[in-house]
Amino acid sequence: MGKVKILVVEDEIIIADDICNILSKLGYHALDPVINYTEAIEAIDKYQPDLAILDIQLAGSKDGIDLAWKIKEDYEIPFIFLTSNADPNTVERAKKLNPPAYLVKPFNKDDLYTSIEMALYNYSSSLKGSEPAQTEHNDIIIKDAFFIRSNNLFQKVKIVDIAYVKAEHVYVEIYTNTNQKHLLRGSLTDFSVKLPDNFFRTHRSFIINLDFLDKINHLYVIVNGIELPISKNYRNDLLKRINIE
Repeated sequence: MGKVKILVVEDEIIIADDICNILSKLGYHALDPVINYTEAIEAIDKYQPDLAILDIQLAGSKDGIDLAWKIKEDYEIPFIFLTSNADPNTVERAKKLNPPAYLVKPFNKDDLYTSIEMALYNYSSSLKGSEPAQTEHNDIIIKDAFFIRSNNLFQKVKIVDIAYVKAEHVYVEIYTNTNQKHLLRGSLTDFSVKLPDNFFRTHRSFIINLDFLDKINHLYVIVNGIELPISKNYRNDLLKRINIE
């Protein structure tokens, strides 16, 4: 689990550094910027970013639009086009990609944040063919992770890192295997339908990830070193599930 990783592909070093500095201030993980198509592919393969910001007018035989086609065909990540005064032919080429967001030079911090948020949201919508699954507009599901709103950004929480989930009034508390807590507004029942089969409800207020189940008795379970209650109604089903008679 960690911050949203963003790759900046921009051949003007001053602009690239400026974007990376803003990303860091917004709480994102800005990877070292790259300047061309080849370096971008190498960085994507190596670092597996969650999103890429692509200058359309890159130097070299392949520009940002060529790179966007490669990302769309071979990598499952959203991208943002960084544009200035592009000629009509370039604009038409870019439109065919239906990019999830644009960032127009000159831009400010708010523009950058809004473009990233919209790219994550729109990309999620395109994967599902409809509106992305959400809880009170506080989270977005992309591939194998939740992007949970936290202040001015969406925090990436991988589903495999979730140890257990707890209902707390009108909120859902998500606890990871590193004991980090994330908060969503919504019900545990609504959240449970978004989880894969290795998650199991042990109590009206708790859902656990069986991959982190350490111990079980008739009163409680130990999950990732934490003692959690188990109700009689769920205990027998859990024992059957883990092949204990």
